[in-house]
Amino acid sequence: MSHRTRQPINSRSYPTQLRDAIGKFLPQSGLSLISADQRMRWTDRMLTITAILFAWADQRTLAAAFDFARQFVVRMYPTRRRPGAQFRGFMRALSRAHERLLPTVTAALRRAMDRVGLTDRLGGHWRVLAVDGTRIACPRTVANEQAFGVSGKSKSYPQQQLTTLFAVGSGLPWTWRRGRGKTAERTHLRQMLPELPACTLLLADAGFVGFDLMGSIQQAGHDFIIRAGRNVRLLWKLGYATREYDGVVYLWPKDQRGKRPPLILRLVTLHDGRKPVHLLTTVLDRRRLSDASIGALYRRRWGVEVLFRSLKQTMERTKLRSRSPRSAQLELDWSLVGLWMLGLLVLDAGGGKALGNSGPWSVALALAVLHSCITTHCRSLRSLRKMLAESRVDAYVRSGPKSTRSHRRKKTEPPAGTPILRIATADEQQAAQALKRQRRAS
Repeated sequence: MSHRTRQPINSRSYPTQLRDAIGKFLPQSGLSLISADQRMRWTDRMLTITAILFAWADQRTLAAAFDFARQFVVRMYPTRRRPGAQFRGFMRALSRAHERLLPTVTAALRRAMDRVGLTDRLGGHWRVLAVDGTRIACPRTVANEQAFGVSGKSKSYPQQQLTTLFAVGSGLPWTWRRGRGKTAERTHLRQMLPELPACTLLLADAGFVGFDLMGSIQQAGHDFIIRAGRNVRLLWKLGYATREYDGVVYLWPKDQRGKRPPLILRLVTLHDGRKPVHLLTTVLDRRRLSDASIGALYRRRWGVEVLFRSLKQTMERTKLRSRSPRSAQLELDWSLVGLWMLGLLVLDAGGGKALGNSGPWSVALALAVLHSCITTHCRSLRSLRKMLAESRVDAYVRSGPKSTRSHRRKKTEPPAGTPILRIATADEQQAAQALKRQRRAS
């Protein structure tokens, strides 16, 4: 009786599949695999892929995570010269090339989002991004305390402030800034304005309200939806706009009157089931963006909180492992790149645009798939792409409100409150008309 040997369903090994999958989103030029200097072990492509695998590793120590990443890179490129085996050498090479590699890789990932179909424009006009910030703790070393400071209680860990622009449609980063723990989120957003795509609709919470910042966003050709709280003073019936629609208000601080024109905004008041929510937007015409659409868009801003939870909880970056400031900066940047690449792999495997019909992707399941592929040494019986496509969040119906759970460190931030709105005085109306005539004359 003859026995047939069962052949693998997929003839390509997991290292080859993952190498090709990652390479699909990395630039073909600008990340060399071979160096003219034969003594160089860490080429740009080797560094980049090792840093991404290093971000995916779940080992407790940095050295073990590096060994995990390097061993698989060697399997991905069996015919190439092996990279250095020392963690310190890898970090030195990554630090030297970081300022060159990071912009190249992030620009390629943004282009890949367009190719996969993850950056559709709202109404054919706006690309919707959200912004928010969080703090990432670092080990309590003298060097980290001096570099990042202690932004919380006196005995808390040194922290980096991370402010991220997030693509609402895909749940992936767009760009970010990091700094000392006490760096203002608005400062980071102002630095990121040149990296916004044309015609962006920016979603932000009450921490990003400010006459200068909101004016800068508008002058750059973008629109926004920003939550307003009790710290915002608005004017009504100022008479500066050509037509004052219902809901049109003005933001015009006292120190700017007579110098700069007021910001003409639309105030939208909604209710989230517990309290009213007040939103300011530059889109004045309700036919372009209705109140209901504004509310639905702002609720999608919650996706940036999911992004931070995935980074801090699922990828275990609540506290970084690097004991020096430079290494902590590199660890945070490449952790975000690793999360970005992971999302692209899953969304591309799931068909990009079709993902909206199949539910959000699961970071935990995707990491589990990759870890199983990286640690196995046998031929693949299932396609890596198929397994990643199945990394979906369970579509269960919640039986009760999530807020009833008891969290050990649950935030108890006070509500934003209601902005102060009053009718403009006669003097303010006259000042607005004088400024309007002055600007027409010039």
